[in-house]
Amino acid sequence: MNWLDILLNLDGYSIIGTVAFAVSGYLLGVRKHLDLLGVVIVTLLTAIGGGIIRDVLVGRMPMVFLDNTNLVVIALTMLFAVAVRLHKREHEVLTTLFIIADSIGLVAFSLAGAKLGVEFHLNAFGVILLGFVTAVGGGIVRDMMVNDVPFILHKDFYGTVSILVAAVLFVLSQQGWDHLIAVQALFVAGVAVRLFAHWGELSLPKLAAHRKNKDS
Repeated sequence: MNWLDILLNLDGYSIIGTVAFAVSGYLLGVRKHLDLLGVVIVTLLTAIGGGIIRDVLVGRMPMVFLDNTNLVVIALTMLFAVAVRLHKREHEVLTTLFIIADSIGLVAFSLAGAKLGVEFHLNAFGVILLGFVTAVGGGIVRDMMVNDVPFILHKDFYGTVSILVAAVLFVLSQQGWDHLIAVQALFVAGVAVRLFAHWGELSLPKLAAHRKNKDS
């Protein structure tokens, strides 16, 4: 197995998601003009928030408290972001990078969370819930900290993509088809759908309250 296969196996998706969400947290902190501590806090919580909630749900000590891997990955990601001066990029570039990083993190963490559900022999609901919580938990914490409405509540099939990815992984696992190539294809397809929904300005229907005609 070459280094690419190792990176893109199911365990590697946790690292991919951590890197991607660390980048998205860092970029959001920069866009919101937070100070250094603020950027660090937003970056950290974006990258580990969903995983902590997931681990609590399955009744285990959050892995970030036992294993330093994710913390090292987050630190290296932030150092790289500073070294390449991401914070000096044009606003449009920052926005594009944020969307791409957030999309990669969303799908990668959906797969990582769903994988844990499969390993715990959960039913479809449990697998999908773990994938969903792992993917959106950090983003919700991030957005709430900077006083934004979380993406999941109003934009781009955000939560729907996570649910679909986790559901497909569950079906693949039930059929014994959750091999490396199939999961890689699911990862690419999930990111593509998320980006297409964003740049195509697609969203689920909104339920608007009926408004009475003021002239009636």
